[in-house]
Amino acid sequence: MLKSVYVDTSALAKWYLNEARSQEFEDYITPSLPVAISRLTVLELRCLLARRRRAGEINARLETDVFAAFEEDVRSGALAVHPVEDAHIAAAVEVIARVKAQPLRSLDALHLAIALQIGAPTVATADRVMAAAATALGLKTVRFD
Repeated sequence: MLKSVYVDTSALAKWYLNEARSQEFEDYITPSLPVAISRLTVLELRCLLARRRRAGEINARLETDVFAAFEEDVRSGALAVHPVEDAHIAAAVEVIARVKAQPLRSLDALHLAIALQIGAPTVATADRVMAAAATALGLKTVRFD
């Protein structure tokens, strides 16, 4: 069983951008390194940065610098990237069925399916719906919303 935390994109962004609860996230995550993320997280973080640049929240230089820092954290092993497999898609369908009271989005269900498959005992997120679903699935949840 993996003895790590699975970090979703909403929480991970706090490590790279100055957001509410960023310091709290950094204080939590630093002693937990390495932490698990997925290839989905890589895509979502890239998209989040581009979206914030287009919205004028960050400039192009910061977008580039943040993604470069993220890539360095992957290369250094601080972030362990797990692949997204077809079996995870099927497992995400089951996750949605298991937490039918939660309005879980498809990609959040995929994050949770990956966390379950890799045996991560804890999920860190800044998404309250995902946190509720993770808890319902029996995962320890650490919230940064």
